Amino acid sequence: MTVWLTIFDMIGTIAFAASGALTGIRKHMDIFGITILGLSTATAGGIIRDVILGITPPSTFQDPTAAMVAIATAIFVFLPPVRRRLLQSSRIYELVMLVMDSFGLGAFTVIGVQKAHTSVPNPGLYLCVFMGVLTGVGGGILCDVMAGETPSVFIKRIYASASIAGALLCCFLWGRVPAPLAMLAGAALIIVIRFLAAHYHWRLPRA
Repeated sequence: MTVWLTIFDMIGTIAFAASGALTGIRKHMDIFGITILGLSTATAGGIIRDVILGITPPSTFQDPTAAMVAIATAIFVFLPPVRRRLLQSSRIYELVMLVMDSFGLGAFTVIGVQKAHTSVPNPGLYLCVFMGVLTGVGGGILCDVMAGETPSVFIKRIYASASIAGALLCCFLWGRVPAPLAMLAGAALIIVIRFLAAHYHWRLPRA
């Protein structure tokens, strides 16, 4: 299980750090601002989750590996050849953001569910789903606020809703199948929903 957790954590960290860094680049920030956005996007949701679950200090501060990976990813995205390639067209930028956001959301949502199950005896469905969604969207919300934008979770096509669906599936399978399989199924559902929503332009009703 430890290996699976590490895999999910690294996928989510790299994906969200790249997403946050791209937001900073689009806002014409310097390398410090871009790195902070990448780090915040990758770690903030997990920090808030751990505080709520009573895990202190939060996991990010007990083992800085994820933070270091997030910083390295943000710096890599900042490199001139990389950012020129990513920003040479809006189509490439939107595709990269979709992939990074979707994989990060899927990985971190199921990690949140797993943390709730391992940190609280007999956790209820609400707690597990809430921790999953918070872990999945928390960093992105902070990133958008820091970048001076309306949090994309409130306006992006089927974002938090996909996280809820994946968390529910993961919770339903938990205890019925091996935990890594439940997490993989939940993450896969989130990614599929996000890709379908982007392709077919699905949106929730808007004001």
